[in-house]
Amino acid sequence: MAHWEHFHHQADIGVRGCADSLASAFEQAALGMTAVITDPDSVADSIAIPIHCQAPDRELLLCDWLNALIYEMATRKLLFRRFSVALDGNELNATAWGETIDPLRHQPAVEIKGATYTELRVEQKPDSNWIAQCVVDV
Repeated sequence: MAHWEHFHHQADIGVRGCADSLASAFEQAALGMTAVITDPDSVADSIAIPIHCQAPDRELLLCDWLNALIYEMATRKLLFRRFSVALDGNELNATAWGETIDPLRHQPAVEIKGATYTELRVEQKPDSNWIAQCVVDV
C-alpha cells in the first residue's frame, strides 16, 4: 500500500515514499514533503503544474524532482496535494496539482529550502516495494 512517512535527522526532516512502483514512491515522497509544511488534506488540487526532470541516476532524479517542486512552491506561492509521475529511465515527467498558499487556512509550519543528498536512497525492497527517500532542509 502506497504511503509516505517522515524520519528525523538532526534539525532537518526526512521524507520517504513507499509504494509498489517507483513512480508511485516518488509521488508519495512529494506528498510527504507537502506534509512537512501543512496537512495535505487542507490543500485543493485546482492548479496543475507540469514538471520535467532528468538526472544520471534514480537517486539524483528524486532530489531533482523534489527540488523542482520546492522551486514551483516558492516562485508561484503554491502548495501541492496530488502528483502524477511517469518515469522513463532517468527522465521524469509529472504533473503536480495544488493551490495558492492561504496562510490562514494552511498555516504553513516551515519553509523547505531544498532536498539534500543526506540519507538519499531509492531502492526496491525484497518484497518488490520501492522506497524513495532523502532529507529536506527546513
